[in-house]
Amino acid sequence: MDKKLAVLFPGIGYHCDKPLLYYSKKLARQQGYEVVEIHYDFDGEILDVKNNAHRMIEAVEEFGRQALSQLADISFDQYTSVVFVGKSIGTAIAARLAKGKELSVKQVVLTPVPDTLKNLPKENTIVFHGLSDPWCDNDIVDKAQAETGFELHLVEGANHSLETGDPMRDLEIVRDVIEKLAEFLD
Repeated sequence: MDKKLAVLFPGIGYHCDKPLLYYSKKLARQQGYEVVEIHYDFDGEILDVKNNAHRMIEAVEEFGRQALSQLADISFDQYTSVVFVGKSIGTAIAARLAKGKELSVKQVVLTPVPDTLKNLPKENTIVFHGLSDPWCDNDIVDKAQAETGFELHLVEGANHSLETGDPMRDLEIVRDVIEKLAEFLD
């Protein structure tokens, strides 16, 4: 029997029980994945990362160390399939970890930050980006996609949580994301 692992890398303010990660986690379990959730310990000062590239890199590095520590006992080569599901700063941590450890993983990128896009593999990557996301400029996402060819899904009017302010539209977006993830993970 195939052993599959899904590792969830949340954002700073977007934990694993918020809609995109909650339903990603449920879907992964339904598809037979063992699920590991990364948790970060931080103080309020590290939260001030928006529009501060230096602080963002510091946070990615610190949370990356914490993620490595939490994953230290996992032997990734025992799994036939590994997927990293990241949200916001978690996407940068997941991409750096996979690249640094030379892991062959599928990458699910829910609202990247600019640092994420520098470290994504050319294949087995799916990215969801809101066109009204103030955390990551649309031109940066378009340029990275043109260079690497990852699968990209743009959401009109959506912010960094892939939300628009219209609850019914937001539910449609979550459903669409999870349907695309189901195909990607299959």
